[in-house]
Amino acid sequence: MDAIYRIETGGGPRHVVRRDDAWHGIDGDLFGAYSVGERLDLSAPRVLAPVAPSKVVAVGLNYKDHAAEMNKPLPAEPLIFLKPSTSVIGPDDDIVLPAGAGRVDYEAEVGVVISRVARHVPAARAHEYVLGLTCVNDVTDRDLQKRDVQYTRAKGFDTFCPMGPAIVPLDLDQPIGVRSTLNGEVRQDSSTRELIFQIRQVIEFVTAVMTQLPGDVISTGTPPGVGPLAVGDRISVAVDGVGEVANNVVSSAGTTSGSDA
Repeated sequence: MDAIYRIETGGGPRHVVRRDDAWHGIDGDLFGAYSVGERLDLSAPRVLAPVAPSKVVAVGLNYKDHAAEMNKPLPAEPLIFLKPSTSVIGPDDDIVLPAGAGRVDYEAEVGVVISRVARHVPAARAHEYVLGLTCVNDVTDRDLQKRDVQYTRAKGFDTFCPMGPAIVPLDLDQPIGVRSTLNGEVRQDSSTRELIFQIRQVIEFVTAVMTQLPGDVISTGTPPGVGPLAVGDRISVAVDGVGEVANNVVSSAGTTSGSDA
């Protein structure tokens, strides 16, 4: 199955396809009609976040066991919040812990990449508006989340949304595994089978509230097993069929890492 990547080139970011262990260009519009083009002579390109979204819409408490570990009741409808485009980074970019940060957690999630303008999309047609799925780490300052009640500051810091490494078209109706690994140790391991609100329901709910633009991302919630990050950690989020996005954790002093988005 083709995987869509976004890579750094001398002329700026470019979308390409990985097929049969080779890189290929894309002819046409990724968010319209496109075809896989000629093979490219690339050895080890720098892989960026797969899209530069105008916004990331995330869903809170969408796994029963995660709601329990956070001591929260199950929501009656999807609990959504926004992560800004400036929080998005790609594979191997650093997660920067802000000065004075308290407990900062990793959260492994399945991200849905929107393919075209989506407004009031019924669940049955949700797949028509999906380019594919990707890995998302919904990094969260847990202390600020508790203090502020709402989520904007806790989840909106620069570098708090690692994403990637690719976009892969997968069946929305089949269970999709998602896991996190901290310093080589698996911390979360679940499947979209355990979602309270399934991907199609989430897309219907979100698009009834706000228009999704091509390249926007809906992150579908995290399973149980969230935990704190510390300087020097390496955290990876994997989604079956997509790959993994891995990032190092650094302090805010002296870092230059970040995203082009």
